Amino acid sequence: MASIDFAGVTKTFPDGTTAVANLDLTIRDGEFMVLVGPSGSGKSTALRMLAGLEENTGGSIRIGDRVVDDVEPKDRDLAMVFQSYALYPHMTVAENMGFALKMQGVGKPEIARRVAVAAEKLGITGLLERRPKALSGGQRQRVAVGRAIVRDPAAFLMDEPLSNLDAKLRVEMRAYLARLHQELGTTTVYVTHDQTEAMTMGDRVAVMRDGRLAQCGPPAQLYDEPADLFVAGFMGSPAMNLLRARIAGGDVVIGHQRLTLTDAVWAARPALRRFEGRDVVVGIRPESVAQSPNGPVAGRTLELDVALTEALGSDLLVHADVDAPVVLTADQEELAEDAVPETLSRMTLRLPPGAPVRAGEKVRAVIDVERLHFFDPETERAIR
Repeated sequence: MASIDFAGVTKTFPDGTTAVANLDLTIRDGEFMVLVGPSGSGKSTALRMLAGLEENTGGSIRIGDRVVDDVEPKDRDLAMVFQSYALYPHMTVAENMGFALKMQGVGKPEIARRVAVAAEKLGITGLLERRPKALSGGQRQRVAVGRAIVRDPAAFLMDEPLSNLDAKLRVEMRAYLARLHQELGTTTVYVTHDQTEAMTMGDRVAVMRDGRLAQCGPPAQLYDEPADLFVAGFMGSPAMNLLRARIAGGDVVIGHQRLTLTDAVWAARPALRRFEGRDVVVGIRPESVAQSPNGPVAGRTLELDVALTEALGSDLLVHADVDAPVVLTADQEELAEDAVPETLSRMTLRLPPGAPVRAGEKVRAVIDVERLHFFDPETERAIR
């Protein structure tokens, strides 16, 4: 095992495109680090530079005590798991898993021992004599992981390994990979665009945007304390509701409605006082809302027009409009043409199943004001 350090790492392609810009990130020995972000954020390029498949054009990469900028991929002691499995179709599962060891000159008895141990951990002992075409997607992915495990590398690199699986298999494999990491304790760098994978698997999560590191920390920290509008809108499903508002007289004014801020809110966010009389962006998590069927709760209620409901069994998602200007984060701008009118914002509420809410009606949404988030609309940074 080994720690990994990106120090000012940059990748600029010959056409002038900068895919990664001045990346500073330290991954601790034995840590499960997830790089997450939308397409084009630079996460896969960062992984490929670590693997040696792309050359960094600035900064340096260190694995353990060794700078590896000029080290060939095969000499970096890393094992990579690809999205496409990359299994040899003419080889059996056992031959696929042991091929890298064979190329390293490891003896047949030792290869057989390592393959057997890895296969037992992965629950694929009964598949060792099969070929890839006889395996399901989930079984192929386990073989690809097994091929990495037998090498006992300094670190595992995983590039969206679950994206080809169906939803049920993705959930199963997420849990399996997390448990495997607990057993092996090997440093792991995992790339995904799926924030649910990031939240459930990572010891820490590095959120990337336009080639830069937006925020890095434990999943709960990113969820509860997003550093900016981008992280706030990206982490969480459904996404955080972001509304244009104004601080006035101790209240946050959203359209023609007001929420009263408690002493606890002001104490937790002293910088918010500087925004008295100014615009802010207020963030409301869908689960920070309750329904009030018996009347508004003073200073805590927004009355919304219900546009759509989605019954998920465990929850009822309510999509409703409020008279506040819409706020679009960078990853949402491409959807602007389909947005509701700019004088309205669409909110999502997560309510209990069976809540008496219907499209075309109004809903009184009681907001937990102590769980509100506030952002500077000019800098997009969190106000604390």
